[in-house]
Amino acid sequence: MTTLVRHITFDCRDAHALGSFWAGVLGGSLAEDDAPGDPEALLRTPEGTDLLFVAVPDAKTVKNRVHLDLQPQERSRDEEVERLLKLGATLVADHRRPDGLGWVTLADIEGNEFCVERSAAERAATDA
Repeated sequence: MTTLVRHITFDCRDAHALGSFWAGVLGGSLAEDDAPGDPEALLRTPEGTDLLFVAVPDAKTVKNRVHLDLQPQERSRDEEVERLLKLGATLVADHRRPDGLGWVTLADIEGNEFCVERSAAERAATDA
């Protein structure tokens, strides 16, 4: 392998606040030396996909060109959506279908969109 993704970087207004939100979403933790007001915050996730949050002066103004698709591991899609809404996410669009398929688009506390898909168990149940 010649190149690897070291981390995924988010431009944001408040690196520590956004990093803390995503730590709650993904179950990771911010680096020990990250503090409120710092220009950067590094989130280390249990799966090893680090997220870096970098404070910039510009506000988000348009839809993301890249976003995360989340697949809950211990909860259903609908349970995960409810949990994330309680953490401060907002509903952007609901693409769930009556047959159980589909996904939900949410936004984090700074308006970055992400999607919540069905869990592996839910996928296996509809594929059987």
